[in-house]
Amino acid sequence: MDAGGDLAAVLADAWARLGRAAGERRRAAGERRRTTGRVALATLNARGGPALRTVVLRSVDPAARRLEIHTDRRSVKVAEIQADSAVALLLYEAADEVQIRVEGRAQLLPPGAALDAAWAATPGPIRAAYRMPGPPGTPIADPALPSPATDGSEAGRENFAVIVLAVDRIDWVRLDPGADRRALFDWTGGTLKASWLIP
Repeated sequence: MDAGGDLAAVLADAWARLGRAAGERRRAAGERRRTTGRVALATLNARGGPALRTVVLRSVDPAARRLEIHTDRRSVKVAEIQADSAVALLLYEAADEVQIRVEGRAQLLPPGAALDAAWAATPGPIRAAYRMPGPPGTPIADPALPSPATDGSEAGRENFAVIVLAVDRIDWVRLDPGADRRALFDWTGGTLKASWLIP
């Protein structure tokens, strides 16, 4: 992507990259997993420090400035978001040396049709993760837990949650020797302020 001096093109590129990340899916069993399409989500932990983990973007809506991530309602990140909604997300595409940092506020999608539709669209093998006997991070004696059934049953539905991230800022950086570029897009004042930054 060559945005030159066009901030609008850079913003479009940032949303396109986030959209592609949301569109990435794992390859068939036995094939190597893709390394693109994963993003890191940071929250504030109970000790007042950053908590960072890799998540899968499920949906990107540039017009609404909204990102969605599916998670287990029992996970620590859900409690962290409920305690402090400020989050950050990082996408890095090594092939183009483009980094996109997103800041915003997160909340859980409330019960209702949208949450039901997200669950209905979740394939059986993914639904199985929500049937684990305890929350993610629970100590276990044997790492080889039995795999829960991967059918389309409703078991585990009560543990399924959708994190909705309302985007406040996007910081886009492309590293290209001799032509590094960095741009900031900020909606925190109610309207978009876009500017070039020193990389």
